[in-house]
Amino acid sequence: MSTSPILGYAAMALRRPTLIPSLLRAGWRFRARDWWRRPPFLPVPPKTYMAWRNETAFGTQDTRTPPDLLARYLQWTESMRR
Repeated sequence: MSTSPILGYAAMALRRPTLIPSLLRAGWRFRARDWWRRPPFLPVPPKTYMAWRNETAFGTQDTRTPPDLLARYLQWTESMRR
């Protein structure tokens, strides 16, 4: 049984709470433009954009970023910010 990617990311954040600010910043950077104008009125990335990101990274739109790879990406973005 496959779990929701959000649950995997939440578990990763709970295991490594120092990554939570980086996770929130990354989520804000990936938000859709004018997100407040369309349901569900949440700052989430567009599905087409995420499908493209997954296809270019993993070769298929159906793959989701593994939590450990997301953690490495977040650490990298923080090191680039410094």
